[in-house]
Amino acid sequence: MSANGFTKEQVIEALHDIAGEMHNKMLKGEPPTMTLPVRTKQNIAFDPKLGVYKYGKKKSTRDATSLGSARQLLRALHVTEFIEEMIEAGKSSTLREMYYISEGWGHGKFGSQNESNNLAEDLEIITKCMREDFKLRPEEDGARIIGNITFEERNRRGEWMRINCRDDVGDSGYGVPYNVEAEKIRLIDHDVDFIMAIETGGMFDRLVENGFDESARCALIHLKGQPARSTRRIIKRMNEEWQLPIIVFADGDPWSYRIYASIAYGAIKTAHISEYLATPSADYLGISADDIVRFDLPADDLSSKDIQALNAELSDPRFADAAWQDEINLMLELGKKAEQQSLAKYGLDFVTDTYLPEKLAEKGYNLL
Repeated sequence: MSANGFTKEQVIEALHDIAGEMHNKMLKGEPPTMTLPVRTKQNIAFDPKLGVYKYGKKKSTRDATSLGSARQLLRALHVTEFIEEMIEAGKSSTLREMYYISEGWGHGKFGSQNESNNLAEDLEIITKCMREDFKLRPEEDGARIIGNITFEERNRRGEWMRINCRDDVGDSGYGVPYNVEAEKIRLIDHDVDFIMAIETGGMFDRLVENGFDESARCALIHLKGQPARSTRRIIKRMNEEWQLPIIVFADGDPWSYRIYASIAYGAIKTAHISEYLATPSADYLGISADDIVRFDLPADDLSSKDIQALNAELSDPRFADAAWQDEINLMLELGKKAEQQSLAKYGLDFVTDTYLPEKLAEKGYNLL
């Protein structure tokens, strides 16, 4: 059973409903349609009950009144049939494989992988299922984790393996699979006080080498830049099931702010499933604009794209609170951005001996 509680049979039924709606329209002599939320930041709104951002009420209708729209509906039918076949056969496919499989669909084949990826997301929205329910997986890996936490993972033979993410892994850590739901991953035990999600591989490796997970009693997660859905989902599960605080440690630039926002409030592309992926209590540690001044960090000038992104974030509902407005305006005023690894200006141990203990102490975690 998936995060949203759907069984295999319910997923297939939801897929059949798509074809059924088109069929019913055609029986009435009307062009078949699919109705979708408008997927832009102008159509996301904060859901106070869930504590995350969700799509609003604006809708768009896709129908068969033009050749391009008719081709999109044909593709949707091919994809639903392909997904049903995978579910019944107990197989899975990458999004890339689905794109190439469409070469055999005649007029229904995709022009680019971006088109196939977007259609998979459209079907999630229509059916209220998740990509994992469809047995579709991304090409990219999930996060890497190091820390004294224990999972059980079901292997391909159906057997449960117990893995401690400190004692049973190498320096690269535990690799998070694309499916992290309860039928694949069980959260067994932990001996940590919080989870630190880290944007860059260089900083993750620095903290691992310096033994920060043990000295600070935390688990470290390498986000690999913009975090994969499985990464955001396992972070949410550890927060909810283990009641562990989530701290996000990222570069100091507008793109890193968006990484934090995707973890805390959800991403625009996945606003339809924010309640399964977002962790509203996640806290941003830095690098902040204030850190650039406070620690006199080596910094680069903001590019025109950086400035454009920061100005866009000022009107982004995920950054509407006063603290984020002040942070974004300060970065614009400074005209500077800085990487996590700029802290190496003060030596390889500065980040673990000084910067992180001081920043965490400000948030109530006393490591000194």
